[in-house]
Amino acid sequence: MVYLNLFLAFVRIGFCSFGGLSMIPVINQEMMQNGWMTLEEVADIVAIAEMTPGPLGINCATFAGMRTAGILGALCATFGVLVPSLTLCLMAAIFIQKVKGNPLMGHVMYGVRPVCIGMVLYALFTLCESNFFPESTLQSFYFKPVLISIVVGLISWKTKASVPVLIAIAAVLGLILV
Repeated sequence: MVYLNLFLAFVRIGFCSFGGLSMIPVINQEMMQNGWMTLEEVADIVAIAEMTPGPLGINCATFAGMRTAGILGALCATFGVLVPSLTLCLMAAIFIQKVKGNPLMGHVMYGVRPVCIGMVLYALFTLCESNFFPESTLQSFYFKPVLISIVVGLISWKTKASVPVLIAIAAVLGLILV
């Protein structure tokens, strides 16, 4: 039954998010609502998924499914997160061919973009909360992850370094600051 639940949870995740970082709040909700993971474990899964090659959603689904129910769980979660994307892409391709050149479509996209930004900001807030305030209270605070975030953010901004380089820098800083 856990396999079906994983599949359905990741179908919902696939249908309720637009991929990338916008999936994180939905993954958090599903994992915690079903009691499969804690907020910290989800943050770890997201960190691992970001470091490995491939799309974040598929990596998160695979790792979360593996953590929850082994290899079969990983397959169910991964297939579940893929089904909505494939279905929607097929439907979108058909729709776009029919409305190609319609100015209304430009107005729709004008409204969708800010929603995506809001979802990314919410994902950022959720990850900051789980990494900087470990007991989910504002009374305790981890300074070292904030320092690593600031240093890596500044390096990214000033040098436009690649993601693997930034991850390596963060890992070295994590080892130094332990």
